[in-house]
Amino acid sequence: MITPSLYGYLTVFHTIVEQGNISKASKSLSLSVPSVSNTLKSLEKELGLSLFHRSTRRLTLTEAGRRLYDDTKPLIKDLTSAIESIQDLRQKPSGLVRMTVPRFAYHLLIKPFYAEFCQAYPDVLLEISVFDGTVDVVQEGFDVGIRFGDKIEDGVVAKLLLPAMKDCLMVSKSYVEQYGIPHTPKDLPKHRLIGYRFITANRLLPLELMIGGQTTPIEMPMSLIVNDEVDLMVDATRQGLGIGRIFESTLALKADRADFVPILEDHWIEYPPVYLYFLQNSQKIGRIKVWIDFLLEKAKILQNQ
Repeated sequence: MITPSLYGYLTVFHTIVEQGNISKASKSLSLSVPSVSNTLKSLEKELGLSLFHRSTRRLTLTEAGRRLYDDTKPLIKDLTSAIESIQDLRQKPSGLVRMTVPRFAYHLLIKPFYAEFCQAYPDVLLEISVFDGTVDVVQEGFDVGIRFGDKIEDGVVAKLLLPAMKDCLMVSKSYVEQYGIPHTPKDLPKHRLIGYRFITANRLLPLELMIGGQTTPIEMPMSLIVNDEVDLMVDATRQGLGIGRIFESTLALKADRADFVPILEDHWIEYPPVYLYFLQNSQKIGRIKVWIDFLLEKAKILQNQ
């Protein structure tokens, strides 16, 4: 039977799981350690099952604990969101908003504007995590994320931020003077590429071009390998070390963009549109809603420039 205190019990239980121990959970909840410990014992008594294996060093979930956590996580999230959305009706937006964003999107969409947001909403605490891998916002506890494409998890909403963009092949003027430029993809093996390695997957990004209407991989020698497209890739290209692959949006941010020479433009591949994504009910929470609306508005300004 569900008791009136069960939501509170489960909230404490989830916090213990996510914080790793009772002491950290007590700080997160602003409760005493004995209060958190007694709440856990009450929940276990209510269920008639142990939820943790206890040792002097740590707590680990039992099978029952793991199942309870996994099965109730979306429910607790929804209930918490509903309560927060009601509370927001009587107060100005405040609290923590956690966001995950790839590096190029941080430089394009966050860096130019976040100070303006922080000044407009001083009670909203932004936590911005720059990470180029794909992040499951539900599992990792983020409120908002940015990524290519609209393939999302259940219970997540995606809104278009930026249209599809080209992956540009660029060289510097000094490179052209020294090596010339390739006029067809067949010329590329005579040139050198600045390679890109994914930080998360630890693999090299293959060079692909559109040839005959199909995406075709191209093999060519590399002069350098970097793991950052926004700064390292651009700088290595600027210094004439090879052919760089640079997003249109990234190049637009550079003051010396006119000094970069495009090559093989008819063969550039296109990346999917960029989407803002967030939990289905989180847009009702004031602190998250104002951040989402702010980003969508700034994205419109960028598209109209």
